[in-house]
Amino acid sequence: MGEKESSALFIEIEQMVEWLAQFGRSQSGGVTRLLYTDSWQEAQYALKKKMEQLGLITNFDDVGNLFGRLKGTQEDAATILTGSHIDTVRDGGKYDGAYGIIAAVIAVQLLQEQYGTPKKNIEVVSLCEEEGSRFPMTYWGSGNITGVKSFDDIRDIKDSEEIQFEEAMNKAGFGQGNYLRPNRKDLECFLELHIEQGIVLEKEEMAIGLVSHIVGQRRYNVTVFGESNHAGTTPMMWRKDAMYAAAELIQALIGRGKETTPDLVVTVGQISIKPNIANVIPREVTFSVDIRHSEECVLDQFCDEVFRELELIANKHQTKLTIHNWMNEKPVKMSEKLNNLSEKILEEEQIPYKWMTSGAGHDSQIFGSFCPTSLLFVPSQNGISHSPLEFTKTKDLEIGIKVLMKVLYELAY
Repeated sequence: MGEKESSALFIEIEQMVEWLAQFGRSQSGGVTRLLYTDSWQEAQYALKKKMEQLGLITNFDDVGNLFGRLKGTQEDAATILTGSHIDTVRDGGKYDGAYGIIAAVIAVQLLQEQYGTPKKNIEVVSLCEEEGSRFPMTYWGSGNITGVKSFDDIRDIKDSEEIQFEEAMNKAGFGQGNYLRPNRKDLECFLELHIEQGIVLEKEEMAIGLVSHIVGQRRYNVTVFGESNHAGTTPMMWRKDAMYAAAELIQALIGRGKETTPDLVVTVGQISIKPNIANVIPREVTFSVDIRHSEECVLDQFCDEVFRELELIANKHQTKLTIHNWMNEKPVKMSEKLNNLSEKILEEEQIPYKWMTSGAGHDSQIFGSFCPTSLLFVPSQNGISHSPLEFTKTKDLEIGIKVLMKVLYELAY
């Protein structure tokens, strides 16, 4: 690719990042694009139109995943799938998920322009959901494609405004049998290009992160039940204070996490209190727990031990405890064959790279147990993600797209 073509690519990348970020842009400059909301629908349909303008054959499946196919010449050829997720966290950044879709669209466009029709089918996918930001359900898009999620999993699930998952899906035009069933049987592999969401590549001045494993993730909602009473007339010794108990529970969780192993991470990021009144002792506190590690045995042991400790703490405060495990994703190894191909390309192109374990969950985690899967990272400035401050230099985005192009060429052409 010459200097002129590279300059044009640079401009196209920047324009597409800003174009996609307009759907759900927040006042702070971030993006809020939650599953099945208006901004989500606008983004998916805009992408559909963009794909069609590039000559791709588009279709939705029945949960709202969007596909753009560049059909290959080989009859009954398997499909190479590449892309990422369209949804965001609340007031998130404009690169998380979106970059993987933009990169796939641009890579397929350039391959078609330079080499014509591939031998195998290439499909760009804009996955409907990954984050779990609206409903307590993650990987809804990739989970339906791979068959690990189904409509049975969303019964009685509601968002923070008490809207049923199925109701939101139907209102957006999906889940009613109007589109193809999402489960796929024709995939040869899945390729995902993503921002690192960490600081390692930038600090070590590496252009590409070659992911060998994705850590296992467990998410819980822990609810403490106490007793509401008057803040001024109830003696401290006779209180059943759910907030006081929750504070010690959270301290125990994070403290035990720090003591276990440097690679284990524990986060309490969300909390709700009832009745949430300044002069009333809280009767109920619910908080989230996110636990991650690359070895399942470490996760098992930590969870068994720490939750036994939590029960003892709750009893000490004369409160009761419920622990709801709503996500349990196992650690997943990426394809050695695809990683070796990427490494060969990186070596030939003299692109600095680093082997990595991903501490964040990605759709590749779901695909990795279903078909050969590759996950590549590009640097994140200052390691910031899930924030309006999320940023990756365009030259780093460009390198990622060029590597994806070469991998797709080797696989499909």
